[in-house]
Amino acid sequence: MSYESMFAETVYLRGHQGDQIDAYLARPLGAGPYPGVVIIHHMPGWDEAHKEIGRKFAHHGYVAIVPNLQFREGKATPEENSASIRAAGGMPDDRTMGDVQAAIDYLRALPYVSGKVGVIGYCSGGRQAYLAACRLRGIDAVIPCYPGGAVAKPEELTPRQPVAPIEFTKDLQCPMLCLFGIEDKRPSPADAARIEEALRKFGKTYECHTYENAGHSFFSVDRPTYRVHAAMDGWKKVFAWFGKYLR
Repeated sequence: MSYESMFAETVYLRGHQGDQIDAYLARPLGAGPYPGVVIIHHMPGWDEAHKEIGRKFAHHGYVAIVPNLQFREGKATPEENSASIRAAGGMPDDRTMGDVQAAIDYLRALPYVSGKVGVIGYCSGGRQAYLAACRLRGIDAVIPCYPGGAVAKPEELTPRQPVAPIEFTKDLQCPMLCLFGIEDKRPSPADAARIEEALRKFGKTYECHTYENAGHSFFSVDRPTYRVHAAMDGWKKVFAWFGKYLR
């Protein structure tokens, strides 16, 4: 049997405008080099479930980092931080992009990272992953999972989120894999079709998959929305995509 071991800890980044934020880093023990993955958490926050996702990536031979995008809220729990963010009108895109860029740069500076870095996000994090792949530097592959808000009506835009990510599709700089649930309402099947249409229009390298009998957050093992058939196949597609473009 082969030996398996990993290391996981809280680290600190200099995020947007030099703010110090915390992040969760999980990696295989060993010299590497390993590809890196930035995991963008969902609106419910920097929680146990997303740290577990980080460890799953480490188990599969990636150096994974989960930046705490709600660090500045300063509440006692992820749920309280999320409530504060929702009350303020959502995560500010500029600040979020600054923090995600810091996580990318942090991975690229590690001596055991190969130089290839991917980004994956879930729910609002899927929206932010889409946006990051169009606006940030140093991303080799991206996977938005049910990116709520990637397509938005004018009345859904806010000063914190003034442009829907789909509007930046022409600037997408890396291959994109999108995963959707047919029963989702945000993004709806119509939204998913618009995303695929935009990716095709601008000649991007992409794949889009929609799962039957699944809605929003079908990867979330700690929520009633979890759907084993979609999650299991989704993970196969995630590792195949990152394996193709990061290894």
